[in-house]
Amino acid sequence: MSQLRPYAGATEASECPATILTCDGRTLTVTGNSPADTPTTLTPASLYHYRHLREEPSDSVRGLAALDADGLVLLDLPGEWQPADLQEFAHEAGIPLTDARMESSKRVRAVLASRAPSWQRIRGLSPSPPAKWHKPAAICLAIAGAALMTYLISVGLWAAWRGISVVGRILLDILEAKWLLVLFSPALLFLRPLLARTHRRRIKRGTIVSAHGGGPYLSMGPYDKLQITQAGKVTAEIRRGDLHGQAFSLLLYRYEGLTGLLILDIKGRAVHHLPGRWPPEDMNRFAKRHDLPLAIHKVSHEEYLDLTRNAKEATP
Repeated sequence: MSQLRPYAGATEASECPATILTCDGRTLTVTGNSPADTPTTLTPASLYHYRHLREEPSDSVRGLAALDADGLVLLDLPGEWQPADLQEFAHEAGIPLTDARMESSKRVRAVLASRAPSWQRIRGLSPSPPAKWHKPAAICLAIAGAALMTYLISVGLWAAWRGISVVGRILLDILEAKWLLVLFSPALLFLRPLLARTHRRRIKRGTIVSAHGGGPYLSMGPYDKLQITQAGKVTAEIRRGDLHGQAFSLLLYRYEGLTGLLILDIKGRAVHHLPGRWPPEDMNRFAKRHDLPLAIHKVSHEEYLDLTRNAKEATP
């Protein structure tokens, strides 16, 4: 078997990627289905078949990663890959295959966050931009929905509006016309810019710190716990302190072309790894406000391997 494709999406409800994986000896070529997914050729030391859980036990992320000789991720290919076909493909290519689908989700996430300098992810999905009329139509519907809501409430028919909203949301689920949500929740049209300004204000005050590109952000939660929030949900909480495994300091690292944030314990061991671009100025304000020691510096190859591969947990 010299060619392999995923048979389902990376998550339960996601689209199946159009990724194609071919081999010529130990050399792999990967093509996607998007202009951003340029064909990639690489010779990995091993393949890593993974699955890790998110918030709910049934909410898993599946995929295949190509690792270099140091165990760093060269390429991440989200999607569900048939185990038997993958084993045959790896055997034919002569590349060792690790089945990590039953390993601890924390361990899997730590491996996926340990990226090689040439790391990339090929999603295999073609972008489907909405039609040009979607946005103006949604705005008009939002205004009409707001007017209808105001009228019904002004004449004491709040229950009627709630009934219309419930029916509308049912229709949205059936028709999958998610952009029509603003008709039945018109407040979203006005709240979104307000929430964005509030988020930026909190960053300027040092209350939170956020990664570039809408990634996760850090905040200090109750009971002196450092919280990691992603997509509106708290995905991890780490108690501050000077004991093993507790958050004691922060390290904003740079290794070749890679950058990221490491939460360290008092012994300098990585408690949580968050790869990505974290603004140093914002990070400095956050660290000062919450009295967290912060280091910003370049790390060596050996330091990078030690910190990332031994991290207890990560947000890839």
